[in-house]
Amino acid sequence: MNPDATTTDAPTTTTGADADAGATVPRTDSAGASRETGRALSPTSTRSGGRGGMVRTQILAELRQSLRSPANVIGTVGVPVILFAMFALPNRGQQLPGGTDVATMLIASFAAYGIVSLCIFTFGVDIAQERARGWLRRLRSTPMPMWVYFAGKIAMALVLSAIVVGLVLAAAAIADVPLSLDPVLRTVGVLLLGTVVFAPLGCALAFLAPPKAAAAIGNLVFLPLSFCSGFFTPLASLPDVLQQLAPWLPTYHFGRLVWSQIAPAADVQALTGESVDGLAVHVAVVVAAMVVGTALAAWGFVRDGRRERA
Repeated sequence: MNPDATTTDAPTTTTGADADAGATVPRTDSAGASRETGRALSPTSTRSGGRGGMVRTQILAELRQSLRSPANVIGTVGVPVILFAMFALPNRGQQLPGGTDVATMLIASFAAYGIVSLCIFTFGVDIAQERARGWLRRLRSTPMPMWVYFAGKIAMALVLSAIVVGLVLAAAAIADVPLSLDPVLRTVGVLLLGTVVFAPLGCALAFLAPPKAAAAIGNLVFLPLSFCSGFFTPLASLPDVLQQLAPWLPTYHFGRLVWSQIAPAADVQALTGESVDGLAVHVAVVVAAMVVGTALAAWGFVRDGRRERA
């Protein structure tokens, strides 16, 4: 069926012998002429608007679904703000050698924490639950391309990411944490790009983990990614084994990219205890993580479809 197709035909019904025999029933077109059809669109059908229309519709559907579960949304966007208030605001007024306020640096820390959390749980756990309910199987049976479904998920994640970052910045502004426009804009840009980077890792979790275990596995993945990346505490305060593990994690490199946008390198090193030299390496590792996550998610998605058809 052409998704752009529409009809103004009046609805018809099959009765009696025609219905029993499965006969094609004459229908009347807009000009009043009778014609034979094998399958009719709904009388209330409208133009889909093509691919762009399908994407817009899917994005709106994802947003409505999120709004129907306000507790989940509040938990996703509220926790980074609470952590910022608990850990960053008591350090407000403490200056790093380059003049950056410690609380300003922690804006980037807890916003990055919120982005990674959102990608792991919104993509990983939510999609896994939709797999368990059979929703993806139903979508595969429709004419809608599955990339539209994932585009809607990414758009919803970007909206929630913007809310997370906006709320953390609002809390900082209310508390009179020093902020400068250019560094803040650069930081917000990197954080939103982080959503696109880590979303495939969440998708990979959704298709590789058993749906009932997705939440537990998500926590097992998320907590090391957060703590070993220095979002909460400098790496120097962690055990040696975790310090050695950190450079192998994409969130470690993501954190350094975010911090480098909001403060000079000297202040980043003063806060984290490590240099941020070699930003190209950090970018390469983060991009490589996105590529690997995309490949794993695609493989898991294809495998899931084959199992459904078997």
